[in-house]
Amino acid sequence: MGIVLGDNRYGKAETRLVRVTRRDGHHELRDLNVSIALSGDFEAVHLRGDNASVLPTDSQKNTVYALAAEAPVGEVEEFALRLARHFVATSGPVRRAVARVEEFGWARISVAGAPHPHAFRRDGSERRVAVVTCEAGVAWVVSGLDDLVVLKTTGSEFHGFARDRYTTLEETRDRILATAVTARWLHRAPEANWAESFAESRRALLETFAGHHSLSLQQTLYEMGRALLEGRPEVAEVRLTMPNRHHFAVDLAPFGLANDGEVFFAADRPYGLIEGTVRRDDAPAAPAWVWEV
Repeated sequence: MGIVLGDNRYGKAETRLVRVTRRDGHHELRDLNVSIALSGDFEAVHLRGDNASVLPTDSQKNTVYALAAEAPVGEVEEFALRLARHFVATSGPVRRAVARVEEFGWARISVAGAPHPHAFRRDGSERRVAVVTCEAGVAWVVSGLDDLVVLKTTGSEFHGFARDRYTTLEETRDRILATAVTARWLHRAPEANWAESFAESRRALLETFAGHHSLSLQQTLYEMGRALLEGRPEVAEVRLTMPNRHHFAVDLAPFGLANDGEVFFAADRPYGLIEGTVRRDDAPAAPAWVWEV
């Protein structure tokens, strides 16, 4: 029985980059977390400890800063494309490069009703994400977001579910529905109006969550993915992860009080984890999901 080297990659994870663009006292702020993964002809380093083909991860970190200095980063998809294409084009052993760029949102502080030109506040926990996979002459772009926390106080039911000897959950015709959405969507081509595409894709997810009467979180997930695909022809596939953030009505009867769906306990664990993919039937079979996102 022989032993051989299987799939492998290496890179620099979570390089923190803050890019300030200064224009006549009006500053633009981009706060990014950048990770790189390279794969290719790296058998020698694994089998013999020969580092001749290995571009140090420190060099990868420096490349992130250098490319950010040469020009504004632009949209996260643009910067990820620049990085991934750079490593494939300049490092001979590299056959595939994956660049993951995560953006932390900042909003301008308003002073006397006007946005301040160079003072900002952190804009919640949501993060915009782009993951680009690049090989010689071809690239795949996945856009998305993490930790988009949403909740609606009605318009959600859960009943008619399977039961076994351990089932104690009561059926409900009206419940709070809350989740923290992780979403990724694969573009058909590596060219798009990235800002518009992201904004409209995010809007489709939010409006569908709000407007759809939910019989299960699985049904809501599918409808959100379908709405994004119907509204954005440049997108081929959507992957969604939606943990169910449970809210349980508090029993106030021991205190002689009624609870008409107004007082709840928010439980963070354990939680239901709902995941699914919604895709066009002609979506390409692309190695765009090689990075676990």
